[in-house]
Amino acid sequence: MSFYSMMSQIGLTPVLQVVKYRSSSNCCCSSSSSISETQVLNGLPSKGRMSSDTLDLLKDCQLSVKQVNPRQYVAQIPQLSNLEVWFQRPKDIVRKLLSGDLDLGIVGLDIVTEFGQGNDDLIIVHEALEYGDCRLSIAIPQYGIFENVNSLEELAKMPQWTKEKPLRVATGFTYLGPKFMKDNGIKHVAFSTADGALEAAPAMGIADAILDLVSSGTTLKENNLKEIEGGTVLESQAALVASRKSMIGRKGVLETTHEMLERLEAHLRAMGQFTVTANMRGSSAEEVAERVLSQPSLAGLQGPTVSPVFLKRDGKVSADYYAIVICVPKKALYKSIQQLRAIGGSGVLISPLTYIFDEETPRWRQLLSKLGL
Repeated sequence: MSFYSMMSQIGLTPVLQVVKYRSSSNCCCSSSSSISETQVLNGLPSKGRMSSDTLDLLKDCQLSVKQVNPRQYVAQIPQLSNLEVWFQRPKDIVRKLLSGDLDLGIVGLDIVTEFGQGNDDLIIVHEALEYGDCRLSIAIPQYGIFENVNSLEELAKMPQWTKEKPLRVATGFTYLGPKFMKDNGIKHVAFSTADGALEAAPAMGIADAILDLVSSGTTLKENNLKEIEGGTVLESQAALVASRKSMIGRKGVLETTHEMLERLEAHLRAMGQFTVTANMRGSSAEEVAERVLSQPSLAGLQGPTVSPVFLKRDGKVSADYYAIVICVPKKALYKSIQQLRAIGGSGVLISPLTYIFDEETPRWRQLLSKLGL
């Protein structure tokens, strides 16, 4: 069944109901009466590395964001005429997805989990956009009573923590922190809310441990802190998130989500892949293919493409050579070239790939399953 046939069978909420749904919340775009109810609203991070990396990814997917004025919080993606971009703080993207003021958003999994708090209306469409990598981890001092403590289990068994004197943890993740401790059966923990410069809290004596985002771990080491085994709450990176209500009930949201997902998947799959083309002498396409497939690094995505190379000799056209085309991961590139040479390949050409489109991305089928469609 085609995508559009499926859409016509499941039906969509009438526009009158959509207006009621939008107006029932404090819309982030309430100051702009020109926004159509058929427009899809997509929240993007407004500042920092996450913002610039998001814009770079969309540009690489031919979805460049166009701002008339860089100080404005609204923008367009010309390739998606019904999509309107709103630059927001990451936590506000999640909140407005839940309130119905946004339909789609790109934000870190840590923020989705912390501020979404397991709400069923938030659906993660693509959980791994390949940037914004970090982990939410517990860190403790390397010195004093923690010097020989190297795991969450050892931390929990320390006799110092009692009901009267609990383990003090400074964090900005006031939902994930307590939930993690409860899920791991750790009692006698008190959380204090803090934003920024958490690494100083243990040295200042206002906390025993911290729960914070870690990328390389360098900042922790420079402040005499260490991560512990079993203390990672979650691994995070940028994700495409959507509102379940919007995808089911608002015209155009599911179609736009489908196109964005396809573009993202095709580009991300192509990252780090190269097209390798080489000429090879052979008696037939089948014989050349047999030689290529004898090498484990030359199979490509589904197998090599082999086509004749026509030469004119003594006034006659012949096909003594065959061109082979394969897709090779960057990490296996040099090994693949060596194997090609070993079986008679020459004139090797290498080009980076931009997109690899499948018949249908598995994440789209997973999304339809989550929506019950």
